[in-house]
Amino acid sequence: MIKIKSLEEIELMRESALIVSKTLGEIAKAIRPGITTLELDKLAEEFIRDHGATPGFLGLYDFPNTLCMSPNEQVVHGIPNKTPLKEGDIISVDCGALKNGFYGDHAFTFAVGEIDDDIKKLLKVTRESLYVGIRQFRAGNRVGDVGHAIQNYTEKHGYGVVRELVGHGLGREMHEDPEMPNYGRRGRGKKFAEGMVVAIEPMINLGTHRIKQYSDGWTIKTADKKASAHFEHDVAIINGKPQLLSTFAYINEALGIETNEEAEFSAS
Repeated sequence: MIKIKSLEEIELMRESALIVSKTLGEIAKAIRPGITTLELDKLAEEFIRDHGATPGFLGLYDFPNTLCMSPNEQVVHGIPNKTPLKEGDIISVDCGALKNGFYGDHAFTFAVGEIDDDIKKLLKVTRESLYVGIRQFRAGNRVGDVGHAIQNYTEKHGYGVVRELVGHGLGREMHEDPEMPNYGRRGRGKKFAEGMVVAIEPMINLGTHRIKQYSDGWTIKTADKKASAHFEHDVAIINGKPQLLSTFAYINEALGIETNEEAEFSAS
């Protein structure tokens, strides 16, 4: 069942989402060749707790860490470890925080130093597809409208859209209705309404859409071992239109990126 949020609840969710946004901004400052994902995980946990929240992933479904850290061919749910990142890697960092009874949950795929041009393009197109999908998250549209927009945008570049893993509703639970696939048909699926909050998160592969799971029971990788990118935002429907609760602004500031990609989805 879809749980509609009041404006007051949405503002509490914005607080949670922005803690995640700021945490990812701290990660952006720290990512470099030689640092381990376990070190980044510790940094994130301390930052979240110092800002009056609880790590949203730690212990959720028995996940052992604060961050899901998924480098290169890993799609999502990678477990932080002591292996140093190296020049040319990419890494998806997915983070959650719980504050005031509500979750924030979003993700960004970072380059570690200089990366190949084909990987740069994958990150660029996947990030763009996130906003293409968000644009369709408005009152009266349906789940399939978001999925179709993301699928159409990424597949025209020859990329694979992961089928088994999807975005989701968000609120007092990390995963609520509706499921938000990154593929679909226009006009199909549950209808969007005022007060809905979801996490939209394209997971796009350089090659095949097929995936495999590691023996650790968590880590998902591409079946052909080619790179995968993952970007995620928390979005609410306010006055019939999509409004971002999370932001990449702190990441952009840390990395020196100038963009107005979020302008049309801001509260102002």
